[in-house]
Amino acid sequence: MNVLNFEEARHNMIVQQIQPWNVRDDKILDLIQRLPREDFVPAAYKEHAFTDVNIPLGNGQEMMSPKLEAYILQALQVQEQDKVLEVGTGTGYFTALLASQARHVFSVDIDADMQKRAEEKLNAHQITNVTYEEGDAASGWNAHKPYDVIAITGSLPILPETFQRNLSVGGRLIAVIGDAPAMELILITRVKENEWSHQVLLETDIPALINAAEPERFVL
Repeated sequence: MNVLNFEEARHNMIVQQIQPWNVRDDKILDLIQRLPREDFVPAAYKEHAFTDVNIPLGNGQEMMSPKLEAYILQALQVQEQDKVLEVGTGTGYFTALLASQARHVFSVDIDADMQKRAEEKLNAHQITNVTYEEGDAASGWNAHKPYDVIAITGSLPILPETFQRNLSVGGRLIAVIGDAPAMELILITRVKENEWSHQVLLETDIPALINAAEPERFVL
């Protein structure tokens, strides 16, 4: 597939997948048009970079579908002054989308090798306002709190309270909560020091973060 075909495929992805999901923010659509998603997917899946699928990354993890990435980005309303926590660097594509809108992104991943490859890709695109940290952030990441935005790129059966407490007042957090196959994409906003709003945006299904906390299960 040559460069022209990639450009056509990217345009079709936006028109046929992303816009029908009510992603109408021109800044986000322009960013997705400019940022070459094909550079971030695993090499074996490069020709599937614009298809409406989750791309496997190994170790049970997946890259979210393009429409879900775009929808989440629009819901977070990232501003140029925002400090962002991303839990799960993955391929680095969503990291790049966040960093292109924010002041700074702290991206945490438990897989050091995958994160290093992602860092190399972002550096190749001159996206340098990202700090990469290796670690297990499935229960929270306190190092640079408070955050204006928290994006969790894998699902969680339950959301540890630490995450919403690490938001600044006015900060937004987005996470996929629940068990397969019926999970909910939830937007949490810290309205006041001790008040948060919770909005269910849609139902979806993505793999859980490694070491995600499990609720107590009732067993007969």
